[in-house]
Amino acid sequence: MKLDKLFEMQRALDTYIQKNHQPAETFNERGLALAVELAELANETRCFKFWSTKGPSANDVILEEYVDSIHFLLSLGIEKGFDSLEEWPANAVDEQDLTKLFLQTGRSIYTFLDDLSFENYQAIWVMYGLLAKQLGFTEEQIIQAYIDKNEENYARQRSGY
Repeated sequence: MKLDKLFEMQRALDTYIQKNHQPAETFNERGLALAVELAELANETRCFKFWSTKGPSANDVILEEYVDSIHFLLSLGIEKGFDSLEEWPANAVDEQDLTKLFLQTGRSIYTFLDDLSFENYQAIWVMYGLLAKQLGFTEEQIIQAYIDKNEENYARQRSGY
């Protein structure tokens, strides 16, 4: 998947937010937001809720939570100058257990936040690619959901969200 368009859209949104809010340094806040969004995504899949018979949320809800993470992942990469990542990195590993995949993705986020290397940043993308595959999301679905959520984020900013 080509990432340049998504980086461009996220850069514009980040600039818009910064212009209107004049925030101080927000890297750690966005890092925590990424971890929280991952947890919200896991919660919507309900993959870890062994005590419950209720199924996962609707696919559109899960996809929206997924792209919420992508917004923060892009934003972190832009700030650290890692927005040259043109393609979604692939990995031969194909974890079938969704709960383990969420745990591994969380580890990759915290590893990056502790060691801000390009390799660690790429590792998060690999994990999100595996999540997308496991959740059955196509490239087209992800891009369209990102565009839709990006527009919603602008609308929220204009309305004083």
